[in-house]
Amino acid sequence: MSRFDTYKNSFPNARLTRSSSGVLEIAFHTDGGKLVFNGHTHEQFVELFHQVGSDAENRVVILTGSGDAFMDAISPEGFDFFSPVGYDKIYREGKKVLMNILDIEVPMITALNGPVLLHSEYALLTDIILATPETVFQDKPHFDFGIVPGDGVNLLWPEVIGSVRGRHFILTRQVLDAATAKDWGVVNEIVPADKLLARAHEIAEGIAALPPLTSRYTRIALTQKLRRIIDEGIGYGLALEGISAAEVARSMAANG
Repeated sequence: MSRFDTYKNSFPNARLTRSSSGVLEIAFHTDGGKLVFNGHTHEQFVELFHQVGSDAENRVVILTGSGDAFMDAISPEGFDFFSPVGYDKIYREGKKVLMNILDIEVPMITALNGPVLLHSEYALLTDIILATPETVFQDKPHFDFGIVPGDGVNLLWPEVIGSVRGRHFILTRQVLDAATAKDWGVVNEIVPADKLLARAHEIAEGIAALPPLTSRYTRIALTQKLRRIIDEGIGYGLALEGISAAEVARSMAANG
């Protein structure tokens, strides 16, 4: 079992604070500002979610971002998409991080403080999603890099908004505004930016007041279908992403 004091300062790109009632807030960041996702954060968040899920003192978890975005910037630093050994690392981490989120067996809330242009699957695996009016959703980097979006967005968006809408969202790189996302069932509430975290904590404290086993087992009961979807599909999706990355590498070498 993990203890908060042993891991709270272990993650350079996640600021962790916990209330006396056990509400844990995780704020993604880079140097205190907006997160720039890269290969190092990809690796780091696997262990982050593992530690959080292993700490029985966590009663509710809030995910949020820093600056003006939840996650909208990515850097190739630390990634190796174009060799078998390099992509094997991405493949293993990509599978594990989603299962580690699902292994957090307490209710989870995402407070989206702005655009979500990558790794929206993190939010879709939580139980309650709050957004600001400035929040937009898009799956941008996969097609920008020329690779298959197989990291979980392919599984969860069709599940959340419907098969036809989900496939359209992915294939066209559709930009989904907060109001439409709420209408389609992606977002529960749209909250002004200056009230977002207060509202997230208000909901979280209400849940934290439940008996511990009640809240914990309710999260487990509500995520069984998501667990099956991820378990059955994530390896295949990431394998397809890796094949497409190999083709991109071949084309780059041929044109270089």
